[in-house]
Amino acid sequence: MAKPTIIINLKTYKQGASVLKLCKVIESVDKNIIVGAQAEDISTLSKKTKLKIYAQHSDYQEPGRNTGFILPEGLKAMGAKGAFLNHSEHRIDFKIIKKTVKACKDEKLKVAIFAKDLKQAKKLKKLRPDLLIIEPPELVAGKISVSKAKPDLIKTVAKKLKAPFLIGAGIKTNEDLKIATKLGASGIALSSAITKAKNPKKKLKELLGK
Repeated sequence: MAKPTIIINLKTYKQGASVLKLCKVIESVDKNIIVGAQAEDISTLSKKTKLKIYAQHSDYQEPGRNTGFILPEGLKAMGAKGAFLNHSEHRIDFKIIKKTVKACKDEKLKVAIFAKDLKQAKKLKKLRPDLLIIEPPELVAGKISVSKAKPDLIKTVAKKLKAPFLIGAGIKTNEDLKIATKLGASGIALSSAITKAKNPKKKLKELLGK
């Protein structure tokens, strides 16, 4: 069985030096983990760790007379390996997602797209993202994981999506990971379980069963 893909979204819980410190901890446990970082941290994390650093978002705009946008060209220049699109906390219109996916692929950036349910995942699958993550919005940052609250969702997605997918929302334990992969997910996405942990190294090792 293939090793599950793990995404840790740092969100905006930490800033500056504390972000690098946490990423060093993550790297010491598993350097293959994908980390979603704020744009301002991408360059530092790309240079000072071996982790796969993805931007938490990318905008679509042609380079030129624009202000305040995060372009794939800039992310690539900072050392990002990929970008998140359409997270539940940063939804964007499908037409914009489509344009952004193309712009990212033109820059050789991986694309990880988030979907709120199976219906949206089927639509987003047509864009051929590198990673497709399904996260029920109502369980994001919640106390109950998707693995325990909606195991039938994972089974249904595995049966009907007909494509690899990751599952996220409330993932906290090794049991959550085992349930998700047993039911058909190829990996998990999580955040607060690690970013807010008092001992992130211990917590991450426990979660991965190391």
